[in-house]
Amino acid sequence: MKLTFHGAAKTVTGSCVLVQVDKLKILIDCGMFQGSEEIESRNWLPFGFPPNKIDYVILTHAHLDHCGLIPRLVREGFAGEILCTEPTRDLARLILTDSAQLQEEEAAVLSKKERRRGGSPVRPLYEIEDVLVSLDRFADPVPLNKTIELAKGVTLQLRDAGHVVGAAFVHLRVTEGRKRPKRLLFSGDLGNRDKLLTPDPADPDPADIVILETTYGDRQHRSMRDSIAELRQALLLTFARGGNVLIPSFALERSQELLAALFQLYKRKELPGCQIFLDSPLAIATTKVFRRYSDYLKPEEAQQLAHSPNAFDFPALRFVRTPDESRAINAIASHAVIIAGGGMCTGGRILHHLKHQVWRSECSVVFVGYQAEGTLGRKLIHGARTVRIFGEEIAVRAQVWTINGFSAHADQSGLLRFLTQAQKPEKIFLTHGEMPSMIAFKQAVQAKLGRTAHIADWKETIEL
Repeated sequence: MKLTFHGAAKTVTGSCVLVQVDKLKILIDCGMFQGSEEIESRNWLPFGFPPNKIDYVILTHAHLDHCGLIPRLVREGFAGEILCTEPTRDLARLILTDSAQLQEEEAAVLSKKERRRGGSPVRPLYEIEDVLVSLDRFADPVPLNKTIELAKGVTLQLRDAGHVVGAAFVHLRVTEGRKRPKRLLFSGDLGNRDKLLTPDPADPDPADIVILETTYGDRQHRSMRDSIAELRQALLLTFARGGNVLIPSFALERSQELLAALFQLYKRKELPGCQIFLDSPLAIATTKVFRRYSDYLKPEEAQQLAHSPNAFDFPALRFVRTPDESRAINAIASHAVIIAGGGMCTGGRILHHLKHQVWRSECSVVFVGYQAEGTLGRKLIHGARTVRIFGEEIAVRAQVWTINGFSAHADQSGLLRFLTQAQKPEKIFLTHGEMPSMIAFKQAVQAKLGRTAHIADWKETIEL
C-alpha cells in the first residue's frame, strides 16, 4: 500500500492524495491550487498519475481547493466514480460551474490581449462543458456513518467533519491480504468547534495512519462569542467614522456563518442600524443549499430556518444578484456591510468594492477567513500601503481587521483533540498548511502527545 501527496503538501491548497492498495487506486480529493502565480501554475502540470487508472475520487467537501481539478481529471480520462455526501455533490455542481465561468471569462480577456500582440488564443483550464461531463461521474451520495465496500477487503466510511455543510473526514479500512486491518484516517478540512451553523466534528475511530490538515496548527482561535463582539465593534467604529464595512468572504460556509452572526446581533437588538448586502450570486445559491440540507446543520439552527426571520431572511439583509445592483452599492457612503466574494481578494465582486472603498479612511475591511500567501488579502493583512486592483494603484487607508474566530478550520487544540481520539496512530502525516504552521504543529504533537509527525512533501510517495 502506498500514499502519494499530489497536493496540499507544504501549502494550503490543491488537496490530492493518491492511495494505492494493490491494483486499486483512490484519490482523496482533487483540488485546485490557489495563491501565488508559482503555486497556481501547478494546475497546468501533468497530474503525476494516469487519470484513466484511478478507480475512485473520494471528495471530502466542495471547496475549490478540494474539488477544483475534477473537470480536468475527467477530461483527461478519469472514468471511475466520485463518492461524497449529498450536500457536497450539489455544492460541487455550483462551485465547479462558477469556476469554469470565471476561467472562460479570464481566458477571453487574455486572448484579446494576446491577439493584439500577434499571439495565440488562451485556453481556460477547463470549460463549462467539462464540468457538465464531470458531473456524470458523481455516484449515488454516500450517507454519513454508513460503511460501503470499494473493493474486496477495502471499505469506506464518511464522518461529519464539521467544516462546511456535508463535509466529511474519511475512514478507509484495508483487510485484504493482511494479518490485521490497516486503518487510514484522512481529516479533509476539519471544522472548528462551537460554530453557529454546523455541528462539531464527529469523533473518529482509532486509526493506524492519519493524514491531517494543519491550516491553523500554530494558533488558537478566539471564541465565537468574542468574535461576534469584535465584529460588532468593527461595525460601530466604522459607522461612527461615516464609512462602510467590507467583508471578503468565501461563498461556501463563511458567508452563511457571517449572516448567522449578524442575525444573532439583530435578535439581541445589538445590530447597529445598517444595510447588509450579500453580494455574491454563488453565495446566494449556496445559501439555498444550506436551507435544503438543514438536517446537516445544528438542530436548533435547522428549526430556526423553518421560520422567519432567520439567519438568511431578516429585515437588514439584501441579496445582490446582478452587476448593476452590485455597482449601486458603491453609491452608499456609510452604514453598509458588504459581504462579497472572493474570500482571498483574488477575484470576484469584492475587488470592485475595494477599488471604491479601501482608499477611504472612514471604511474598514474585515477578514474572517484564511488568506493564502501571495494573495491580495494577505497583502492587506500585512499592512500594504498601496495595492494594485484592475491595473490601478490604490492607497490603503481603510482600517483592516482580522477576526479568526469565524474560521471553518480547527485550531491547534482541535487538531490535537482529533489526533488523541485516533488513539496513538503508528504514523501521522501533516498536510494542508504553510510551513510555519506545520512546523509548530509537529512540535506540538511531539511535546503534548509524544508522537512523531511527518510533514509531507509534494509528490512524495510513502510505502505503508
